[in-house]
Amino acid sequence: MDLEMVWTIASKDLRLFRRKKSLFYAVVLFPLIISIGLPGIIWLVNIPVDILADILNSFSFFFVIIATITPTAISSYTIVGEKVEKSLEPLLATPATDEEILLGKSLASSIPPLVAVYIGATVFMILSDILTYGNLGYPYYPNWTVALILLVVTPLTVIFSVELNVLVSARVNDVRTASHIGGLIVLPFAGIYVLSEIRLILIDTTTLAIVSVILLIADVVLFYLSQATFRREEILTKWK
Repeated sequence: MDLEMVWTIASKDLRLFRRKKSLFYAVVLFPLIISIGLPGIIWLVNIPVDILADILNSFSFFFVIIATITPTAISSYTIVGEKVEKSLEPLLATPATDEEILLGKSLASSIPPLVAVYIGATVFMILSDILTYGNLGYPYYPNWTVALILLVVTPLTVIFSVELNVLVSARVNDVRTASHIGGLIVLPFAGIYVLSEIRLILIDTTTLAIVSVILLIADVVLFYLSQATFRREEILTKWK
């Protein structure tokens, strides 16, 4: 595999991401709004001290949900959008292998969401510590739970989201359709968040470890499925 070719493809898509203001704002602004909004809830609502830690852990998991949503627009556009705009065919006609094209586009779809999530999570943790220090008597963040969320679960979720959207994008020819179908990925993660908010489950290291193992297995399966699905000859000759 030619890593220089992979980065060339990724760089091209990253430049496209910066030019497409709708993609840029969707990926960057959403995590920042959440990073301010969640501490705002803590400030407005008098949360009992005995459940404050559990609520903070649930809020931390919301960044996993962001990691499922934000890659959708980019990964859908980099295949379907380029096909619609007639800019994908020249890339498929180059000597780059299918694996190099997929890896390059996956990197371009993963890097901006990860950066945005980490910036948003940093803002969230700082504001949350400021607002909860008086009740807890110590800064709640950083801790092992949020470290597991940001360093393990979030990257695995971004990879899962990108691979699933590549799989979907290879079978549809409309960006909106690809985004809507790919966006369904958020449902199981939203379910975990809701269950944690009503305290039916806890967002702790055990739960996060189970989620991580499931995501890792899913990532490996989707990796091979996306490779099998992405056929440049079919895309060049049959997409209308």
